[in-house]
Amino acid sequence: MTTNPTISEPGLAPLAIAGRTFHSRLFVGTGKYASMDTMQTALDASGTEVITVAVRRERLFNAEGKSLLEYIDTDRYTILPNTAGCFSAEDAVRVARLGRDLLEQLGNPGANWVKLEVLGDKKTLLPDPVGTLEAARELIADGFDILCYSSDDPISAVRLKEAGVASVMPAGSPIGSGQGILNANNIVLCLQLLKENDPSYPVIVDAGVGCASDVARAMELGADGVLLNTAIAHASDPVMMAHAMRKACEAGHQSFQSGRIPKKLYATASSPMEGAISYIPGE
Repeated sequence: MTTNPTISEPGLAPLAIAGRTFHSRLFVGTGKYASMDTMQTALDASGTEVITVAVRRERLFNAEGKSLLEYIDTDRYTILPNTAGCFSAEDAVRVARLGRDLLEQLGNPGANWVKLEVLGDKKTLLPDPVGTLEAARELIADGFDILCYSSDDPISAVRLKEAGVASVMPAGSPIGSGQGILNANNIVLCLQLLKENDPSYPVIVDAGVGCASDVARAMELGADGVLLNTAIAHASDPVMMAHAMRKACEAGHQSFQSGRIPKKLYATASSPMEGAISYIPGE
C-alpha cells in the first residue's frame, strides 16, 4: 500500500522594517469598532503583531471614557502611533512626539515609530505631498522611524524614500472607501522604483481595502504587507473578517512568491497532445 507523504505548508518569510522583524505582514488599526471587546477579539483573530493607534487624546477614549490602551496587550503588540487627523506638518510633528512620550512610558517597542499622515483635505483624506515630506524630514532628524502614508504616485513615493522614511505606504484607494486597489499599475510602479536598488525595502499598501480579495490582490502585486482598519471594524462580523484578512494576506504573499504563470491570449492545453490516442473511423 502506497502512502502519500505529508506535505508541510511553507512558512512565510518574516518582514523586516526599521530593524524589527515580524511574522505577520498584516497591520491592523484600532479605530471604528462597535466596542473595545470586539476590537480586542478581532486583533487576535487577525494574527497581527503591529497595531496602529491614533494619538490624539479624544481617540484614545471611547464615549464611555474607557481607555483604548486598557484593551491592548502592550507586551504582545508593537504599537504604531499614527498622526491621523493632522492637516499640517507642524501638527503631525507635534502629535508624533506625543505618541513617543506615551509609548516610552508604556515601554512599548513602537516608541520611536510613527505612521506619518499629513492630509490634504477632509473630504478625500488624500495625503498632502509637500506637508508629508516636510514633516518626514523633521521627524527623521528627531530620531523617528517613519512608516509613511503616501498617494500611489511613484515619484512622491521615491522622494519619501530618499528623505529616509523606513517604509513608504502607498494608498490603494482613499481611506475607508473600501474600493480596493484602484490603480494597480501605479502600485507596481511604486514597488519597482522603491525596490530598484534595494529589493528588501518594505512597501506596505495602506488604505482603501474593503474585503479579503483586496488584501490578496495587494500582496500578489508584490507588496510586503497591508495596513487596514475600516474593512474589519465595519464588517458585519469583524472577527470573521479579521480571520479572512489574515488568510488573504498569507495566500497573496505565497502566490506572489510562487511566481504566477504568464497571461496568454490563447489557450494552452493542460495535457500534451503528443502521443495522444487517435481514433480513425472504420478501423
